[in-house]
Amino acid sequence: MTDYGPEQEMEIEALEAILMDDFKEIHSSESGLDTSNRCFQITISPQDDDADDPMDTPVQLALIFSHTEKYPDESPLLNVKSIRGIQTVDLRILKEKLEQEASENLGMAMIYTLVTSAKEWLSEKYGQDASNENIEDEQAAKEDIIVPHGEAVTVDTFLAWRERFEAELALERAKLMPESALTAPKEKKLTGRQWFESGGAKGAAPIKEGSDEEDEEDIDFDDDDFEDDEEDMLEHYLAEKSDSSSHSSRRAN
Repeated sequence: MTDYGPEQEMEIEALEAILMDDFKEIHSSESGLDTSNRCFQITISPQDDDADDPMDTPVQLALIFSHTEKYPDESPLLNVKSIRGIQTVDLRILKEKLEQEASENLGMAMIYTLVTSAKEWLSEKYGQDASNENIEDEQAAKEDIIVPHGEAVTVDTFLAWRERFEAELALERAKLMPESALTAPKEKKLTGRQWFESGGAKGAAPIKEGSDEEDEEDIDFDDDDFEDDEEDMLEHYLAEKSDSSSHSSRRAN
């Protein structure tokens, strides 16, 4: 009478060494098999064995088996369960496929052969769908990325913008000042602050000491006071600023 025990034990040791964490012994009550013999569960996913994180796969199944008394001269008891994402109808198809292959491999240890077949089936059945989902997710992620538009800000562009901004600000201030303040000789020109503090902002002429208010003339702001071309005023401001910067550089030297 043939003793199948040693051969079955050798196969279990080989499966433990090859499959490592994917192979474990479970209680017969968890197996779904009609047996009280030792039962084992193998976790199978459609990824390659060297994948970084198999828990990220959308589908995963458990192949459960138990050796019969005369295995491998007779087929093992088999069952398949979905761990994640596999439909019942597909499990039924896979189980029938594995049982057929087991009957074709009688006389030799066949569990690892069945594991390989289940992995290939899972990859063909769900691997392409998973790849398509990954492609769609990657495409959606790319569409969510906001691509910046416009010119990148550099030191030179910022300085040019600031100079332009200061010129426009000076122009706005100039619009509030009378033409006499703008055309006066340089040594007599009032700054915006001096003109504002002197009361010019309220439409009143600056008050000189020792003079009577009756002798003063009110400044009448007509539209004619603001007919100067804004671009000319900007150029005038920028030219003065450039001259001022040149004088500062000469003093520093």
